[in-house]
Amino acid sequence: MTEDLKGLALDAIAASTAADDPDYPRFHVVPPVGRLNDPNGLLVDGDTYHAFYQFSPLHPHRKLVYWGHSSSTDLLHWRHHAPAVIPDSSYDRSGAYSGNAIVLEGTELNGAAAQVPYHLFYTGNLKDPVTDERTASQCLVTSGDLTDFTKWPGNPLIPTHAEGYTAHYRDPQVFRDADRPGEYRMLIGVQRANATGAAVLYRSRDLVSWELEGELSFPGAGGAFDSFGYMWECPGLVRLKDEDTGEDWDVLFWCPQGITPDREGFENIFPCVYTVGHLVGTELQDTGGAFYEVDRGFEFYAPQVFARRLSEPGPVLLTGWAGNASEDDQPSIETGQWVHALSMPRMLSLKAGRLVQRPAACLPYDVGEPAVVGEHLETGIYEIDDLSAHRSWQLRLEADAEQTTGPWGLRIGSDDSHVDITLDGRVLRVDRSTSRYTQHGSTRVVTLPEGCEPVLEVIHDRSLTEVFVGDGALVLTLRSFVDVNSSGARLMVGESLALTAGSARTFAPS
Repeated sequence: MTEDLKGLALDAIAASTAADDPDYPRFHVVPPVGRLNDPNGLLVDGDTYHAFYQFSPLHPHRKLVYWGHSSSTDLLHWRHHAPAVIPDSSYDRSGAYSGNAIVLEGTELNGAAAQVPYHLFYTGNLKDPVTDERTASQCLVTSGDLTDFTKWPGNPLIPTHAEGYTAHYRDPQVFRDADRPGEYRMLIGVQRANATGAAVLYRSRDLVSWELEGELSFPGAGGAFDSFGYMWECPGLVRLKDEDTGEDWDVLFWCPQGITPDREGFENIFPCVYTVGHLVGTELQDTGGAFYEVDRGFEFYAPQVFARRLSEPGPVLLTGWAGNASEDDQPSIETGQWVHALSMPRMLSLKAGRLVQRPAACLPYDVGEPAVVGEHLETGIYEIDDLSAHRSWQLRLEADAEQTTGPWGLRIGSDDSHVDITLDGRVLRVDRSTSRYTQHGSTRVVTLPEGCEPVLEVIHDRSLTEVFVGDGALVLTLRSFVDVNSSGARLMVGESLALTAGSARTFAPS
C-alpha cells in the first residue's frame, strides 16, 4: 500500500501547537510545524505574494522534504496552505529539493504547457537505499490557481547531471532571456567531477525541452571563481539598475560551499555571496573577480527573488532562509516542534556597484517618533517607551555623525538574556552571547562600507532580528532567542548621541 505522504503532512500540521510558542515569529514566514529551510518558487500573483519553501513537517523524526506554501497580501500577515509539492514520485522520493517559479502571460508561451500560468521548477532527489548513490533530476510542477498542483507527466525534464559533473546538480532558477524574447534559461548549481563548484546554463523555448548551453564563466575575473569552493548551491541571476549611474547590471547570487577568503567575514558554516557583471551568452562579464557577502549575519542562506508577470513589473524583492546548515538545534524544537524562518522580503538596488537592501514592508501600527529623538543624549541607557510592551517591532534611528561620539545602539531583551547591537564609528558589533542560542556564533564585528551613514534600522520579531545600517548598505540577520518575558528595546549611549530622526512601529495582527 502506498503511503499517503500528503496526509501525513496535513495530520502533523493539524496537531501542531507551534503558533503557541512565545518564540514563534508573528510577521515572518515560519513553518506550521517541523523544519523550514530554503525559500522556493517565490512569486507575485496580482496583489498576493506566494512563498514556497523547503518543508519537513515530520522533523526531526523523518526527513521527508516537501514544498511548503504560505501567502500574504502585505508581506506581513502570512497564511499557511497545504504543501504544494509532495515527494511521492519515483524521481523525488528522497526529497523535493529547491527551485524557483515563473509566472506566464496568457499568450506568452506556445505549446501544451501554455494552459497554466504558474510553473514551479525543482530538483528531484533520489538516493539508493543500499548504495546511497544520488540521482538529481530537474522537474516541473504546474498550477492554474496556486491551490492545486500537478507534476508534469514528462518529468524529469532533465533526468541526470551532464558529463563532467557529479550528482550534486540542483536548485534550478528559470528566467526569461531578456535578449532573446520567447526563450527561457535555466541556471543550475553544480559540482564538477574534480570536486569544485560551478553553475551551468540550459535553454528552452517551451519550458519542457531543455538544451545544455554550457558552464557559466567569468572572463576578466582573473580566475577568482575557477576553484571557488566544492559546490555551488541556489544560484540566481537578477537584473538591477545602479542608483548612481542608471546602468543595468546582472547580479549573480549563490552559496559556494567550502570557501575561506582571507578577509573579514565569511564566518558562517556556508556563506552566501554575490557578484555584479553583464551576462552575455554563458559569460558573466565585467565582474573583475569581485564578490561580497549578501548578509553579514549569523543566519542567512539560499536567497531568491520573487517572480512576476511581464505585464506586472514591480520592485525586485528578495527573501532568504534565516538559517544555515547544521543549525537545527534551536530552542524552538523543544518548545514548539518547529525550527527556522524566512527573512522579511527586501527591495533590491545597486549603488556604486554594491548591493542595497531595504525592508519591503513597514509594520502596520505606527507609534510615531520615539521620545528620545531630537534630544542630545549623554552616557546612559534609555527606555524606548513606545516599544515597551511589544516583542515584535520595527525601529529606525538616524544620528548626526558630527555630534555623536562613542558607541551607541540597542539592547533587546533583559540584562540577563539579551542581544546588543552597537554602532561605533565605522564598526557594527552584534553580541548575542547571553541569549539562549549561541551554538553557531555569539559575536559578530563588521566594518561598514565607506560612506555608510549612521542610520540604524532594526526589525525584531520575537526570536528573529534583522539589522539594516546606512539605508540598506549593510544587512545582518540573526536568530535572537532572548528572555521570553522581556519586551521592547533600550537605547545604549557610550559617550554622546544626537538623534535627528526616528520612527517606531509595532505589529498589529489582522
